[in-house]
Amino acid sequence: MRYNVQNADRYVSASWPAPDNICAVTTTRHGGVSAVGDGYGSLNLSLTSGDNSELVKVNRQRVANDCGWSYPPVYLKQVHGTHVVDAAECGDEPEADASISRLQGMPAMVMTADCLPVLFCNDRGSCVAAAHAGWKGLLAGVLENTVSSMDCYPLELMAWLGPAISQPCFEVGSEVRDAFVDANNEAEKGFILGNEDRWLADLYLLARQRLYSTGITRVYGGNFCTFTQDKLFFSYRRDGKASGRMASTIWMKES
Repeated sequence: MRYNVQNADRYVSASWPAPDNICAVTTTRHGGVSAVGDGYGSLNLSLTSGDNSELVKVNRQRVANDCGWSYPPVYLKQVHGTHVVDAAECGDEPEADASISRLQGMPAMVMTADCLPVLFCNDRGSCVAAAHAGWKGLLAGVLENTVSSMDCYPLELMAWLGPAISQPCFEVGSEVRDAFVDANNEAEKGFILGNEDRWLADLYLLARQRLYSTGITRVYGGNFCTFTQDKLFFSYRRDGKASGRMASTIWMKES
């Protein structure tokens, strides 16, 4: 699905049967002004990753121009937690890992570079949300909190799983697996044994389990790998601290 955004080649568009007034995209690493020769090239959107802040501001403005929002986006101070804010009411850079929007032209947005971005909308196209789900937030319940904050009947909601690190590339310790399995025995299906008592975690499967538990039955996406798709996405695990961030954002077009 292609949305009415400028320079659409800079974005991955959500492929899902959302209402016509819903736009949902993830930025790629292309189309910005950050230095191409390092981990920020070129559409890095993070001001806290070590990149030149003036270049990041140019990148952010390019995305805003492309998307044509009526209101400036709220960039969250993400802490791998479960707090959800209303993008229209929270002010600048609130400490949160998810946001919702019921205001046309006001985007909900999260940033990632391996963690899982999850975008939500309802069938009426009157409420949208974006959640940042690394393993810590996923385990703690950020997706459940986001669904609850939308205040919609779960069967009216759909979710799209954006670009994240895939299971073959996401190694975690046994304590991570144990914590998920202690919370839900079904979570053991999201882990396979790797090397030296390490485990490979499937963020996409674990997220689907959590979403299904809320009553959401329609979950799309989940076919990316930020680590291996190096020409398209940033990856913290691949590139280290000097890595850019993508934004996953969803909004309602103004009628």
